[in-house]
Amino acid sequence: MIRLATVPDITSIHGLEQILFPDDAWPLEKFDDDLHSPYARFVVAADDDGRLVGYAIAQYLPGNDVADIQNIAVLESHRERGIGSQLLDELVAWSVEQGASAIMLEVRDDNSVAQSLYASRGFEVIATRAKYYQPAGVDALVMRKEVSA
Repeated sequence: MIRLATVPDITSIHGLEQILFPDDAWPLEKFDDDLHSPYARFVVAADDDGRLVGYAIAQYLPGNDVADIQNIAVLESHRERGIGSQLLDELVAWSVEQGASAIMLEVRDDNSVAQSLYASRGFEVIATRAKYYQPAGVDALVMRKEVSA
């Protein structure tokens, strides 16, 4: 089930972040800021027992024409079930509702699964950011999708 993130979810989301991205996990405060931002869409995926198994965040500033997908993450044990696709589709729909004409994101150069998901939804690589992901020094592919409101 995909739903909006809530304040009680923040600790669990941060725990997932530390499991999924142990070397470069975002701090708890970043998630709290996004949860309370009027310019962000923060959603979670829960399993049948209500446990959080994924999350996703997008931002869109009014007056700007581009929304930014900040993060999509799904526990490895719950991958290949369409959860990442559902999270991405939710963020894309929200971005269009907000008035974005394009959506951008960065994805690790070594994450072919995520790249395939984004490509399947119409995102195209437009640039590379060298050594973007630290401390590993992995390049980021910048991807963009044109949308219409």
